[in-house]
Amino acid sequence: MGLGLLASRTLRSRLLFTNPRNVRTIVSTPDLHKPEAAAEPAPAEPDLPKRTPVAGARVHFPNPDDVIEVFVDGYPVKIPKGMTVLQACTVAGVDIPRFCYHDRLSIAGNCRMCLVEVEKSPKPVASCAMPALPGMKIKTDTPIAKKAREGVMEFLLMNHPLDCPICDQGGECDLQDQSMAFGSDRGRFTETKRSVVDKNLGPLVKTVMTRCIQCTRCVRFANEIAGVQDLGILGRGSGEEIGTYVERLMTSELSGNVIDICPVGALTSKPFAFKARNWELKGTETIDVTDAVGSNIRIDSRGPEVMRIVPRLNEDINEEWISDKSRFCYDGLKRQRLNDPMIRGSDGRFKPVSWQDALAVVAEVIHQVKPDEIVGVAGKLSDAESMMLLKDFLNKMGSNNVWCEGNGKNTNADLRSGYLLNSGISGLEKADCFLLVGTQPRVEAVMVNARIRKTVRATQAKVGYIGPPADFNYDHDHLGTGPETLAEIAEGRHSFSSALSTAKNPAIIIGAGVFEREDKDAIFSVIQSIAAKHPNLIRPDWNGVNVLLLNAAQAAALDLGLVPESDNCIESAKFVYLMGADDVDLAKLPKDAFVVYQGHHGDKGVYRANVILPGAAFSEKEGTYVNTEGTAQQTVPAVPTVGDAREDWKIIRALSEVCGVGLPYDTITGVRSRIRTVAPNLLHVDEREAATFSGSVKPEGSSKVSATPFGVTVDNFYMTDAITRASKIMAQCSALLKK
Repeated sequence: MGLGLLASRTLRSRLLFTNPRNVRTIVSTPDLHKPEAAAEPAPAEPDLPKRTPVAGARVHFPNPDDVIEVFVDGYPVKIPKGMTVLQACTVAGVDIPRFCYHDRLSIAGNCRMCLVEVEKSPKPVASCAMPALPGMKIKTDTPIAKKAREGVMEFLLMNHPLDCPICDQGGECDLQDQSMAFGSDRGRFTETKRSVVDKNLGPLVKTVMTRCIQCTRCVRFANEIAGVQDLGILGRGSGEEIGTYVERLMTSELSGNVIDICPVGALTSKPFAFKARNWELKGTETIDVTDAVGSNIRIDSRGPEVMRIVPRLNEDINEEWISDKSRFCYDGLKRQRLNDPMIRGSDGRFKPVSWQDALAVVAEVIHQVKPDEIVGVAGKLSDAESMMLLKDFLNKMGSNNVWCEGNGKNTNADLRSGYLLNSGISGLEKADCFLLVGTQPRVEAVMVNARIRKTVRATQAKVGYIGPPADFNYDHDHLGTGPETLAEIAEGRHSFSSALSTAKNPAIIIGAGVFEREDKDAIFSVIQSIAAKHPNLIRPDWNGVNVLLLNAAQAAALDLGLVPESDNCIESAKFVYLMGADDVDLAKLPKDAFVVYQGHHGDKGVYRANVILPGAAFSEKEGTYVNTEGTAQQTVPAVPTVGDAREDWKIIRALSEVCGVGLPYDTITGVRSRIRTVAPNLLHVDEREAATFSGSVKPEGSSKVSATPFGVTVDNFYMTDAITRASKIMAQCSALLKK
């Protein structure tokens, strides 16, 4: 350092301390030392406009002592200790841009788009990874923060291709929105953009990896939520790319959710590619019926066609994910549809007829058979309204042999706790020990399985499984294959008994496949004895004995009392009414029996039918469904019905009129008034009606458990009902599954 420079610095420091303008004087005010002056209230804070949290965010304070206060752009906000700066800004009503951060994934902090200025910090901080501290003063709209975001956006766009006109993400792309809001109006990069080879992830997810910005959301989703180690990051620097370590497909049943969380057009829907823009679509909020979970979905349609299905947020049921079957089965709604009423001729071929002729033929035949020879079977996708009418109609014809496929012949429907997921789907997160009996949630109820995995990852809950060998995506102990293992646990001879005893909130989940077994009453009695020996299983604030249903119609059917009078009614039936029932076993049905098939697809039940009555699919009607935890939800029509099809309850109402036993309701409101007298819980839409459990009321089973091991309930996850079996996309997934 030169002598001149050193002398000038010394002189400047002397001037700094000798200049009276730079000296801070301390003035003592005698008035402030008076106690009454100290007791005076502090001056009121300036009135700031009331702010609403972003997207209706709510703050839960588990411990009032852990509340801290931070200031976002001068606005005070109270948050729990441990929240990040980004979450504090969200509560304060300030939307911070982000690409890598996601509420349900771990924090990566690698996109740097969420930079904000924090007082006393030498440089902008990444708000997604910085924990909020008491009294922290956060500034989100300063020139420094704006310049930092512009710089980050310029780097992100440096290698991003100009694909917006041909990109399926256009119109709903985070990169488009944030570059408009936070980016600069020009870029300084003039070199050649890099390109990346596209990856083959299967028939559902289309990849254009040149568009990828390495936010790693898909990698974290696959590892943390889906539980598959299929995706990862390869390379470093400009050669970094996301893909599979070896050439393979993404084998998760939740893989379609990476389409929703990808902030750019790198991962899009392969079946929806180049079909429509999002502003051309009409969104209808409804529910999914491909399983018993009742995931909340939005059907996007254009004209009479369903174009795609995307999830809706529901914290209690599906959070913001849906299964691949729920998302991609929609093309089955336009294939193999039944358009017109048809009657099988003498040559064995169907011929289209009018509704009057078809109903007249059915009415003529039903009057020629005895009441105890009439049987009705509701299908997997039937709504509560149509099942109520089917039961009332056949009751008026003198028959009480009505049931829903999947529920078995002699199921006890007296206590709702005997067929519901009593803990609730979200309540499973409180459990610390699981015993899965004859169920494989990964293929039977994907969203329930996702909850169990979430709980196991968060609390290291122990999972015991009794059933055939299965592929789970979390750690579990395979205890055995048959009910004998369950009996050993009940008698305390199995090592898993101690795990149930020490658990605070143990949960037993019984698969709905048990309903089809001969020894189902004995199995439920063993479960009852386990509950008696482990008092933590059933308490006033916790019911850990659960039944996981398979189909959307099962819970509502049991609520409405669709239980057959006779176990062998199919063998003696002369008139069978199949309302969308395709998987019912008709092998023992007499050859001279008359079969009416009412449904929306030409599936298995059509081959045995004498008369076909075309019905409406779930996307074309208003209907009530009850999910496996007992929550009643309603579908909303998104598209018009196909051809001359009608809603199921209207068909049965018209048929009752032709048969001379007209049912006393003509509107959906009238039908629901009738439901109110039978099962009022079905009308409490979007409310979970918990079952009132009483162990002493449940009848004891006298039979012994069978030595037959539990079987596989779902052979093919992608094809379980009429809609999914008609889907071309599901057929492609099924073919890859069998390889």
